[in-house]
Order: sequence, then structure tokens, then C-alpha cells
Amino acid sequence: MTHLAIGVIGCLVLLLLLVCSMPVAIVMGVVGVVGYACVISGKAALAMLSADLYDVFSNYSLTVIPLFVFMGQVAFHAGISRRLFAAANCWLSSLKGGLAMATIGACAAFGAICGSGPATAATMAAVALPEMRRYKYDDALASGTVAAGGGLGMLIPPSVIFIVYGILTEQSIGKLFIAGIVPGLLVAVLFCVVISVRCHFNPKLAPPTVAVPWRARFKSLWGIAEMLTLFIFVMGGMFRGFFTPTEAAAIGAAGSVIIAAVGGNCSLKMLFTAAQETVRTSCMVLVIVAGATIFGHFLAVTGLPMSFAEGLAGLPVPSWVVVIMIIAFYLVAGCFIDSLALILLTVPIFYPVIQGFGYDPIWFGVIIVLVTQMGVITPPVGVNAYVVSGIERSIPLQTVFRGAVPFLLALFVACALLILVPQLATWLPGLVR
Repeated sequence: MTHLAIGVIGCLVLLLLLVCSMPVAIVMGVVGVVGYACVISGKAALAMLSADLYDVFSNYSLTVIPLFVFMGQVAFHAGISRRLFAAANCWLSSLKGGLAMATIGACAAFGAICGSGPATAATMAAVALPEMRRYKYDDALASGTVAAGGGLGMLIPPSVIFIVYGILTEQSIGKLFIAGIVPGLLVAVLFCVVISVRCHFNPKLAPPTVAVPWRARFKSLWGIAEMLTLFIFVMGGMFRGFFTPTEAAAIGAAGSVIIAAVGGNCSLKMLFTAAQETVRTSCMVLVIVAGATIFGHFLAVTGLPMSFAEGLAGLPVPSWVVVIMIIAFYLVAGCFIDSLALILLTVPIFYPVIQGFGYDPIWFGVIIVLVTQMGVITPPVGVNAYVVSGIERSIPLQTVFRGAVPFLLALFVACALLILVPQLATWLPGLVR
């Protein structure tokens, strides 16, 4: 059996086990080790296993993940997420579907200090969902808004997905963060448009709420001042080149603790809880990265990625058609595979193709994060929908999916705009020194 055939069999086994709901990290690691042993030898496979595990868990660049996660956890437990929603609600509640729009705004703001889609969805499910249900919002609209809005945490910096993509492709994490700002805001606006249109044609989805006086609106802005200050300091520092992404993450983590302390929301119990959640989330991400690294080395020795890339590059079609095919693949695969695992598995295969065609790797990173964002709200593996349904158990999972589906149109529009106008993702990073 040829090495190429072993690589294909390994990929098929991997997909089969993932469909059977086996743990992603373990599946990638086991298939990678067994496949490597079949191609090289058992002794070489064990040596590769130990080397990869050590390299991943001792990688200085990956320390940015737990630091940004800790920043988001402290912000959540300090009540920043509630103040963000309250401020957004004051300004948007008078509009049709205003509470849902406020949820989108709060998701975008909290995503700027969180870095995780599911974590943003979980936070807003606890904060915004009870408020929308109290005002008799349709369950599908309310839960779908939270699930879709949570995905903004993947696109708006700091994003764990961007960090992993940057490490895989050796691109500047700072530039990737900055590249996600405009597309993230664009998606948030498009989500609000979707809500407005739905409520216009069916007012029963979102009963009107009481308008908030202007004095109260301006007073509510103090609730976002701390988050805005932290975001500008962390992102601005990277934008100006004052510190690296890892240093920015450390400053952000320290800044969130200071904000909590100044606001009287810091305690040893809160810090311990935030640290526990940080360790749990970071270990999950790092173990998946380790599994993907092992599987990636198995694929490398089979030559499958190179053969696949050469096959795509050699197709008798324009380069933009190949890019559309790659995007379509992510659309379909994102419905079945976790977004982080999908990027870890596929970027080493598709990135050389994109490089060969001369496309901007920063733009490509934004595109695939945007496309995989669709996967978190589509069945059967829409993790954000599961998160929302798990927190509010009285809302069936199918109701959450039904409410989230209309937001896919906004994501399709955003993706099309990024393809037609790449400068939406490349303009800001181009200003970085």
C-alpha cells in the first residue's frame, strides 16, 4: 500500500470517528500515531508523539491563549458583560427588535475581551436571554440571536481561532486581530439588519419596549468605558507595535483584574473561579492543537497535503474558482466538525494553495474564520446552539437552530463582500508598521 493511500485511509477513519462523536483531540492523536507507525515505524511514531506533545505545551507563542481567556473570564465574573448589555439596551431598546439588537451589540463588545465564540454565547445566554423572554420575545428569535451573536467572539479580536491560524501559518497574530475588526463590525451590523427586517414583517416576534430617556442613555456609557479602555489599550498597543500579542494578552489579563478591583468586584473566590475556567478552556484548546499537530505530521509523511495542493493548483480553472471551492468545503465541513479542529486540520493543506495563487494570507484567515463561524449555528454540530439550549433548558435545541438560520444570510453577504472587496480585511493591517 502506498503512503498516499495510507493518508487517505487515515483521513477517512478520522472523519468516521468524529461523526461518531469521539473526542476530537484523542481521535487526531491516535490516528496520527497509528498512521505514522504504518508509514515509518512504531518507534518513530512514539518519538514523534513525545516530541510533539512537548513542543506544543512548551510553545511560548501559545501562552497568549490562556492569558486572553483569563482576561475574558475575569471580565465576565466582574459583571462587565451585564453592564455592556445594559448600555446597549439603553440605546437600542426603542427600536423594533431593540433587545435582540442590544444582544448583538453586547456580544460584539464582549467578544472584544473574550476571544471565544461559545464563551460569548454562554455569557449572553445568561445575561440577555432572560431579559428578552421577560419582554415576551419569540423564543426562536431570542435564542437564535444569542447563538449567532456569540459567533462574533470568533471574529472580533482577540480571537483564539486567529491565534491558532497565525501560529500555523507563521502570520502576525497582531495583524490578524486588526484584520478582524472591520469584518466583525460589518457582521454585527448585518445581524441587526436581519433582526430589523424580521421584526418589520412579523412584529409579534419582538413586542415594543419602553424608550429610555437620553440622560439615562448617556449615563449608561460609563458601563462600557472600562471595556473600551482595555480594548483600545491592548489592540492599540499591538497596532502601534509597542508590544507583542503575548505581551498584549498579559497586559489585558492584568488590566481586567485591575478594572474588577477598582469596581469592587474582585475577590479571591472570583479570581479562583476565573482561573479554573481558564485552565479548563486552555487545556481543551491546547490538547486539540497537540492532536492536530500529531495528525499533521502523519499527513506530511504520506505526502497527501502536497499532492492535494498540487491537484487543486493544477485544475484548468481560474484561481478564484479554486478559492470558491475551498470556501464551499469549509461551509460544508463546518456543519460536522468543530471550527478549531477544522482549521487545524485543513489550513496546512489549503494554505500552500492560497500562497501559490498569490492571495493575501491575512485575508484568507479572516475568510475561513468567517465561514467557520457559520458552522457554530448550523446543525448537527452547531456548538453555540447547544450552549444556548444547555443554559436555557426550556428552549428546545431545534428552536435555537430555527432562530439562528436567518442569520446565515448575513454571514453569506459578509463573506461575499470580503471576496469582492478584500480591503475590508486588509486595509487596517496594512497600516501597521
